[in-house]
Amino acid sequence: MAIEPRIRVSAALRWRDRLLLCRHEKPGKEYWLLPGGGVKSGESLVDALRRELLEEVGIDENIPFEGPIAIVDSIDPVKSFAARHVVHIIFAGDLNGHSLEEATSQDAAVRGHRLFPPDDLEGVVLHPPIQRFLARWRPGDPVVYLGALWAP
Repeated sequence: MAIEPRIRVSAALRWRDRLLLCRHEKPGKEYWLLPGGGVKSGESLVDALRRELLEEVGIDENIPFEGPIAIVDSIDPVKSFAARHVVHIIFAGDLNGHSLEEATSQDAAVRGHRLFPPDDLEGVVLHPPIQRFLARWRPGDPVVYLGALWAP
């Protein structure tokens, strides 16, 4: 039985030349994600992104988004009954002029968040693994990156 791909939206949110990431933990692993999450049936991509930003980092302001700036396809390499296939649609946003001092998470999976300077992203386990894209990307870039992750 084939499982339909899951759609996930996220945002590369810049604040004073730093990137906002959310920390997640699984047994024995820590990894970082761009803030965002799954799109519900009947929900627009931008509405889903706004809902997820409120849930994950408490941002409820009407931030203008650019994009999508990247589309990344993640396919689990392990062929099983519940193999995962996720299509990540990434937008960009600018948080300059916004306060992040009171940012909080309502999402139990999020264990915190942090602003990373671009040079600090090299050693960070970022899912999906888009460090090379983020190292090249600058706000205003018209480029859309199409990539396959976990491909055989």
